[in-house]
Amino acid sequence: MPLALLALAIGAFGIGTTEFAVMGLLPDMAADFGVSIPLAGYATTLYALGVVVGAPLMTVLGTRFTRKQMLMLLMGLFVVGNLLTGLAPTFGLVLVGRVVSAFAHGAFFGIGSLVAADLVAPEKRAAALSLLFSGLTVANVVGVPAGTLVSQQLGWRTTFYAITVLGVLGLFGIVKLVPAQRAKAAARIGSELAVFRNPQVGLAMLMTVLGFGGVFAAITYLASMMTGVAGFAPSSVIWLIAVFGLGMVGGNLFSGRYTDRAMMPMLYASLAGLAVVLAAFTFTAHHKVAAVITIGLIGFFGFATVPPLQKRVLDQAAAAPTLASAGNIAAFNFGNALAAWLGGLVISGGLGLTAPNWVGALMTVAALGVAVLASSLERRRPGHSQVVAAGDPVVTVEATEGDGAAAPAVRS
Repeated sequence: MPLALLALAIGAFGIGTTEFAVMGLLPDMAADFGVSIPLAGYATTLYALGVVVGAPLMTVLGTRFTRKQMLMLLMGLFVVGNLLTGLAPTFGLVLVGRVVSAFAHGAFFGIGSLVAADLVAPEKRAAALSLLFSGLTVANVVGVPAGTLVSQQLGWRTTFYAITVLGVLGLFGIVKLVPAQRAKAAARIGSELAVFRNPQVGLAMLMTVLGFGGVFAAITYLASMMTGVAGFAPSSVIWLIAVFGLGMVGGNLFSGRYTDRAMMPMLYASLAGLAVVLAAFTFTAHHKVAAVITIGLIGFFGFATVPPLQKRVLDQAAAAPTLASAGNIAAFNFGNALAAWLGGLVISGGLGLTAPNWVGALMTVAALGVAVLASSLERRRPGHSQVVAAGDPVVTVEATEGDGAAAPAVRS
């Protein structure tokens, strides 16, 4: 794998850390500014909304730049946002800094996915995407616990200063390692918008909203479940999050290896596995050892969906993928926010702290249904056929890419 992917992974690590580390910093931030915990929680909510809005907006604004230039601009924006958050004298400015940082998030992963895929041969694209997103998964194993520890020892502002340094390192790596000749200019906005006329693009994004969103239905309330149901001490939440992060790393690497070989089977298997473990968490959450195992499996199956979900969108929007790729990152965050909201509704409705697990399981089952529907519609479309010759294996001939990295050639 090219070294340029390392620079992208460093940027992804910084973004993942700033997104999730706030969960461990909220009490200190709330105390510092004299606000309630729910109000301090807007630092997370507004970040997610900033990703949803910023992903397509920044991508459209970036059509005048090459992809490398846009990545540099986004990392610069990320640095400014985190520095502003760390220096903010009021909580209002903290929220402004969070939104500025969030605006870099979606477009970075969207455009970064295209650059990563362009750096390698077609049959290695899912592996390259997996390496890019590994920065996000490792952030949950290393960055989030470390950020919480730094906050406890040196204050929450120091955590954001450290994240700012990560952003500077990512920016330097992009400048030095991403080849300019590979950083193709984005297509015209009309061409980018035209790909959304393809119903398969919309179905792929719906899979993303429902599939990965199911993870956040459970994980958003992980601390409450583990302390209120399983009986863990509050101090245990840090290493429980690390267990979830380790599962994410494993699922991401496993899926990145096999998605290039069989994208849709990998997506089916990961969604089905995720639905099962989310449903099981309703029961295993009452037992410490079983809960820890299930948390790791949720991370594994949850992030095993990411390479095929992102690659599916890239394949279906191959003619002009930039906006669709960034839009899918926004879909991830919209699904996260939707799942967290639905999970909160069932808890408020008196169904118990484990009820969000059923919400996540049902969302994931719905995503699996959408995946089966999309694959069925794709097989029926004109231009998708099979040629069978005596003595030869079946060869699928497609007008556009479907379940793999590249459509195979017809053999006589």
